[in-house]
Amino acid sequence: MADSFGPMRDGDAHGGVVGMGPEAGTSRTEPIRVLVVDDHALFRRGLEIVLAAEEDIQVVGEAGDGAEAVEKAADLLPDIVLMDVRMPRRGGIEACTSIKEVAPSAKIIMLTISDEEADLYDAIKAGATGYLLKEISTDEVATAIRAVADGQSQISPSMASKLLTEFKSMIQRTDERRLVPAPRLTDRELEVLKLVATGMNNRDIAKELFISENTVKNHVRNILEKLQLHSRMEAVVYAMREKILEIR
Repeated sequence: MADSFGPMRDGDAHGGVVGMGPEAGTSRTEPIRVLVVDDHALFRRGLEIVLAAEEDIQVVGEAGDGAEAVEKAADLLPDIVLMDVRMPRRGGIEACTSIKEVAPSAKIIMLTISDEEADLYDAIKAGATGYLLKEISTDEVATAIRAVADGQSQISPSMASKLLTEFKSMIQRTDERRLVPAPRLTDRELEVLKLVATGMNNRDIAKELFISENTVKNHVRNILEKLQLHSRMEAVVYAMREKILEIR
């Protein structure tokens, strides 16, 4: 299934998709239920055809804009929402927050032609777990869906470099005084956060700190709760802003 369709092109020149988080491969007894959201009917149909060839992925519905996506997500409770950024009536980024409210367990992957840093950053803040450009090859879409369903964050390589650039600018803009003190993390939580921010998965963090993988999962959950964050990717943003992890 290496062929591409519509606006997608071969993604080999971009080195695949950058992943962050636990390793993929969790065994599943039920297919991953996907809601496809794009304002182009032909593109939605193309995705459905491509994903229909995957035994472990099932397209359960489609929507043509963000408003319809929220309604469908509430009704279908999909595992993954594959959504464009810019659509009429209501855009994908604006719909992210509402989808997380009506279907909290759904994970959102933005699949878009927009390579604007602002869109990427806003999508992460709104709760998206992945940000892929439509230039990726079709087989990478299925791979990304599986990875996100298994707990990873996925991002196109060209956007990953832009995200690092945004991190650097954000650090430079943090001279203003903090009005609210940052929540206190334990020394161990700070160690875990620093390793999360370097892109390590739970298994590697456990090996690095000589603790169990379950203990790492508990620490990550506590960190996200204390900092009121929604994803590991947001934790990276926080670590950069607070200079917990230095970017050279």
